[in-house]
Amino acid sequence: MIFALPMVLMLVLLFAAPMAIVIYMSVHVSKLSGSYYTLEFYRQAITDSLYLSVYWNTVAISVLSVAVGLLLSYPVAYHLSRQTVRVRALLSALVLLPFYTSILVKSYAFTVILGDDGVINQMIGLVFGESTRVSLLFNRTGVIIAIVHFVIPLMVFPILASLVAQPPALRTAAEVMGASNARIFWRITFPLSLPGVATGAIMSLIMSLGIFITPALLGGRRDMMIANLINYYLRETLDWQIAAALSIVLLAIGMIFVVMLMRLRGAQLFTNAS
Repeated sequence: MIFALPMVLMLVLLFAAPMAIVIYMSVHVSKLSGSYYTLEFYRQAITDSLYLSVYWNTVAISVLSVAVGLLLSYPVAYHLSRQTVRVRALLSALVLLPFYTSILVKSYAFTVILGDDGVINQMIGLVFGESTRVSLLFNRTGVIIAIVHFVIPLMVFPILASLVAQPPALRTAAEVMGASNARIFWRITFPLSLPGVATGAIMSLIMSLGIFITPALLGGRRDMMIANLINYYLRETLDWQIAAALSIVLLAIGMIFVVMLMRLRGAQLFTNAS
């Protein structure tokens, strides 16, 4: 137990204490006439139509980004798992490249890539004519593209760990029994990799729910996420009570998704063990 003490202290100082302060701010009001406690800010946070719309935007953008990221990440992880250790290390470094750059810098870079005169639209113009343009910026499409680019490494490596951990003898035995490559993948490889898929989805979803720079720079007026609203109340109106209440609601939404995915992951582990 004594070896776990530094970790416990770090969690208390960096998570529990700040969360207690945020919860206190969300229910405490101090005025010249006196101070009191109230749940009014939580009532606003869960009943106001504006906040409900922003919650929906946040969940929709995050879930869609995770789904697209999963479709792109799984083939990458599967390809890496079939490589030698040296080649896998080199390719893994390339997958990590998005983490080497600030998300702010990457968001500005996407304005160059996705703009009306950006790289993608210039290529489309060369193929289909100069008058052909696709709107990829200042809308939900641009936000999802940028978020997917950010979360792909968070998905690739948990999936890769699940794939690499699978005993090679399972594939060999299936081949001896006459199973095709497709049947081996869908009946053995993919089911055994689902714990890694769930882990990657959890990490990616949590990061997506709290992101605010990307929708602020690349999204439109209808693509505001809850983190943008919290930032607005903290920096512009200085309404810290409602910002704190919105933060707790965002934490609750994240915890709901984590519990759902963890139960799914646990059910899959139980099924595989059976």
